[in-house]
Amino acid sequence: MNGLHHLIVLPILLPLVTAAVLIPVDERNRTTKGVIGFVSTMLVFLAGVVLMRAAATSQDGASVYLLGNWPAPFGIVLVLDRLSALMLVLTSVLALATQAFSMSKWHRMGHHFHSLFQLMLAGLNGAFLTGDLFNLFVFFEMMLAASYGLLLHGSGPLRVKAGLHYIAVNLAASSLFLIGVSMIYGATGTLNMADLALRIGTIGPESRMLMEAGAALLGIAFLVKAGMWPLGFWLPAAYSAATPPVAAIFAILTKVGVYILLRLSLLLFGSDAGNSAGFGQPVLLYGGLLTIGFGAIGVLASQAMGRLAGYCVLVSSGTLMAAIGLGNGAVIGGALFYLVSSTLTICAFFLLIELVERARDAGADVLAVTMEAYGDIDENEEEKEEGVAVPGTMAVLGLCFSACAILLSGLPPLSGFLAKFAMLHGLFNPGSFGGAAPVSGAEWTYTALLILSGLAAMVAMNRVGIRTFWTSIEGTIPRVFLIEIAPVVMLLAVCAFLSLQAGSAMRYMDATAKALSEPQNYIGRVMSAPRAGPTGGE
Repeated sequence: MNGLHHLIVLPILLPLVTAAVLIPVDERNRTTKGVIGFVSTMLVFLAGVVLMRAAATSQDGASVYLLGNWPAPFGIVLVLDRLSALMLVLTSVLALATQAFSMSKWHRMGHHFHSLFQLMLAGLNGAFLTGDLFNLFVFFEMMLAASYGLLLHGSGPLRVKAGLHYIAVNLAASSLFLIGVSMIYGATGTLNMADLALRIGTIGPESRMLMEAGAALLGIAFLVKAGMWPLGFWLPAAYSAATPPVAAIFAILTKVGVYILLRLSLLLFGSDAGNSAGFGQPVLLYGGLLTIGFGAIGVLASQAMGRLAGYCVLVSSGTLMAAIGLGNGAVIGGALFYLVSSTLTICAFFLLIELVERARDAGADVLAVTMEAYGDIDENEEEKEEGVAVPGTMAVLGLCFSACAILLSGLPPLSGFLAKFAMLHGLFNPGSFGGAAPVSGAEWTYTALLILSGLAAMVAMNRVGIRTFWTSIEGTIPRVFLIEIAPVVMLLAVCAFLSLQAGSAMRYMDATAKALSEPQNYIGRVMSAPRAGPTGGE
């Protein structure tokens, strides 16, 4: 990557420095702090785009940055490849949208919002770039510590209750993470991911048991974050209680767990792992299937839009975890496309919910259900106004809501449909990723749940949309500012752009899946990364 090599560290360093700079700034200057944070995130986005382009055109497949100029596996390494570059760009797009939305009023509801936001970005980007497990733990904790403050931002009894549950569950997961990392180090003597991939296939049976126990504890920590059933019981309540910009950026947090599971399962437990090959795949497959089913039931049962969006997060995570568990590289390409599309859509939906519900009374959904059940309608009212003009604000909100419904349901022609179609095509046509093996019962179940979860989302979104836009009890029009609706439109426009450029996007995703399925190049690049400057005689 020549002169761009040092750009790899920027997505971590810039948010970290920005957070430190913003802390001493007086809270009465929140707009100034917001502008500084937004500019920082914009620079990270531009750096991510450059890095993504470099990763896509690189013949080496991965670029390694040696922190402290110590060679692997002794020093800390950052590794940029197609997958990590994709996650950097996706995170920065979500961050730009949520930061812009927060500056309407939400950043004034508590202290140090923008500092916490930048710290979480630094943790996210570090988790995507790191090449060893201990520093993954460090960045993971940085991300979680910032998310604790963001979830509690704005106070209120419901938010505090959900926040305390969220903190307790994630602290338990962090403890399992640390114990698992310690057990893996005790069994293998290393925490560098590439070095681990080389050693796992050669360790003896007595050490293998300890290593697999540590990997299992590590996996539980990631499954808690990814929201696998029944470990994801906390997620809908926590996400629905958070302020809209916080809930929207939290859409990427579950994908951190999915990203790590995808990375480690293919790197550490691939075909070269000996007796540990395929370790944990059945758990991912069947746990993912159960999560899809649980999330689809929750989507149908939800009356409040916040909880509906929370269960959509579970459906998205379950779909991705089951795709990883299938062990089919052709499905992984479509799953990566689905990851991007579903995360953008859920982020937009969380922002849109607050705008739609702004003019609604508390308990309006429950009252609407009661009226439907008991028929509380004036049957003698015969005169109805026909041809009523829809106000411009409601028209824009309705169009955005319809786009979210189409994307979440997986209906054509938008990217939600294309992503599901790509996964199903890879399932039945593995192509260069494997032979034409018969479709198993688990794969048929995955296909059925993929379709049924889309149907559940369509039914739930239609029901909520009718109550909100066509039979609203209040009849009032919310006041929406440009800085609030623009981020929603931007996120949906990115989904539309993905739909138009689906061919180019899928070529990138398929190349990423192929590189993940053949990790030898990743391992070779990390282990042979040259040190900077003269090293002779040292």
